Amino acid sequence: MRAVLVIDMQEGMADRIRAGRAPVNPSAPEQIAALLAQARGRGLPVIHVHHDDPDPNSPFRKGEPGGAVMACAAPLSGETVLWKQGSSAFAGTGLDAHLRGAGVTELVVAGAVAAFCVTSTVRSASDLGYRVFLPQDALLGFDLPAHDGGRIDAATVQRVTLSILGADFAQLTTVADLAA
Repeated sequence: MRAVLVIDMQEGMADRIRAGRAPVNPSAPEQIAALLAQARGRGLPVIHVHHDDPDPNSPFRKGEPGGAVMACAAPLSGETVLWKQGSSAFAGTGLDAHLRGAGVTELVVAGAVAAFCVTSTVRSASDLGYRVFLPQDALLGFDLPAHDGGRIDAATVQRVTLSILGADFAQLTTVADLAA
């Protein structure tokens, strides 16, 4: 059975964009909404994992404005919502037991941030034996500081991230291809 997993689509991400930090894929929120509509229309399980950063200065905290869910990814009644404090959606959340209990063997992973929590989750899912589908157009990604100075632009970060994940951990796809 297939399930859809949406990671960290919280207002803290929207705040980054509103502050002028351009995502590599500006249509990701709309694509995530479309992916959720597809999954719900097919009766697939939908799981939401949100970040509750233990750092009190982080905007990604449960109960704080930055921790609130973006409208494009709002859970419906009956959908599973888990909170994580680390990078992978599997770490300390009970996600693996939940998925196995529901008979899930395939995961469609979408959300934010592609090079961070999405990557950690996809690699964990693959290591745990799940078949992972990664719709490229339903991922948020941003630029980042380079280890040796300067910045790495968002498109390059996304290209490298998807190349690594697609090489060994997930099947790269799109929301439209998943609908077909």
